[in-house]
Amino acid sequence: MSAYRAEGEYKRDSRYITDRITADGRDGWPVEPGRYRLVVSRACPWASRAIIVRRLLGLEDVLSMGVCGPTHDERSWTFDLDPGGRDPVLGIERLQEAYFKRFPGYDKGITVPAIVDIPSGQVVTNDFAQLTLDLSTEWGVDSPLYPPAQRDEIDEVMQLVYRDVNNGVYRAGFAGSQEAYEAAYDRLFARLDWLSQRLSRQRYLVGDTITEADVRLFTTLVRFDAVYHGHFKCNRSKLSEMPVLWAYARDLFQTPGFGDTVDFDHIKQHYYLVHRDINPSGIVPAGPDLSGWQEPHGRG
Repeated sequence: MSAYRAEGEYKRDSRYITDRITADGRDGWPVEPGRYRLVVSRACPWASRAIIVRRLLGLEDVLSMGVCGPTHDERSWTFDLDPGGRDPVLGIERLQEAYFKRFPGYDKGITVPAIVDIPSGQVVTNDFAQLTLDLSTEWGVDSPLYPPAQRDEIDEVMQLVYRDVNNGVYRAGFAGSQEAYEAAYDRLFARLDWLSQRLSRQRYLVGDTITEADVRLFTTLVRFDAVYHGHFKCNRSKLSEMPVLWAYARDLFQTPGFGDTVDFDHIKQHYYLVHRDINPSGIVPAGPDLSGWQEPHGRG
């Protein structure tokens, strides 16, 4: 994550590598099974989107995945979960190496998710928003996640979710002033109330099946009680105290590809150990009780 603060308000650094891997290879990166490696961390909500979409689309055999550890330093995510601290396919210790291989002296965020070209060892893209949409539309799968007839509505909902919820929790957590914090807090919970009303009438955000919009909301909701409620001061209500959203989140969590890709230990370690400006002690909370995620959701 790369960010800066202006007049107390958190601003996300959105300078990404926007090359795309497409069926026709128009950016110079054609879809080829086995050629690319998706690099993620299970701690990161943006990377978690890609993990879930890859699983839901059945792309595991054509797009391999490297998993970084839950923490990083100011330089880069590292492959400390792998033997010898190196990714077994790319042969690198730090994701930074793939960025520098393509752009020596790269001075923007070394972020996950990223897709790396295995033959050259170069990063292709870290544009997390476009990356998952391209998995649905360019990789030759019959994807229900981004159906053409509903894309305008999906895009509209995703924009609101990103602005007020996905990024909204960060705007609250990293606010540099009381005013900026309260503005982000109010906007976040107003949007969560709006989402609760929407989901009280329908099982999923758009249409009657899971779409990309649900994936994007889920990765914030699943971190809410474990991290954002306390660590980011988003504490009007826990997720488990918002009945509609709590049932909706459990519905998704219990769907293959969602909850079975979540690692709560990695999530808590990342936020509480890396964000020392917010949590100087580095103490990782023992709670909350996460057993409720498997309780019946009643949204069948």
